Amino acid sequence: MVVDDHPMWREGVARDLTEAGMRVVATASNGTEAITRFPAARPDVLVLDLQIPEPNGVAVTAEVVRQNPGVRVLILSASGEQQDVLEAVKAGATGYLVKSASRDELLDAVRRVAHGDTVFTPGLAGLVLGEYRRLSDTPADATDGAPRLTERETEVLRMVAKGLSYKQIAERLVLSHRTVQNHVQNTLRKLQLHNRVQLVRYAIEQGLDDEDLPGGAP
Repeated sequence: MVVDDHPMWREGVARDLTEAGMRVVATASNGTEAITRFPAARPDVLVLDLQIPEPNGVAVTAEVVRQNPGVRVLILSASGEQQDVLEAVKAGATGYLVKSASRDELLDAVRRVAHGDTVFTPGLAGLVLGEYRRLSDTPADATDGAPRLTERETEVLRMVAKGLSYKQIAERLVLSHRTVQNHVQNTLRKLQLHNRVQLVRYAIEQGLDDEDLPGGAP
């Protein structure tokens, strides 16, 4: 589903996605239309501009994620401002691209987001991770009440914190893509988290992103 208040941009994105073999189930020009059409359209991915007529993209993100925690929201915005990025991520967005991204970058981002990866325009990922570190005044201590993850789940979580895609994790650990997805879903369930962005935050709070990956790779 594509949401943007500029007709030429909205139609252009929808056309690019369709020509790449994806099915655009709906479009909308403002927040109200997006929220109204979302339940019937049931998109896997929502490509959403932030600066749309009220409710804005942040509010739309929060509402559709509330309705369906499994939906992937990819923000496609002219703004790369820190506040806009952080508000979108906190609302539940799983990716954020600025509109200067190329057609190929957009298509790759939609595919990756659809498979559960987090995707950011270069430079924005570091901004988000830096904010998560700031919010974590002190790393959570391991307690008897803490969720118990297996060694493999912890290993996968550490790679998630490093920003690796499922495919990259699968290749490093010599596992199938599906097995990696299962480990992430099991970890989400144990930690009572709803999406990969929250999982990355948890990993950073635990300091897992500071640990070296297997083989000494950064």
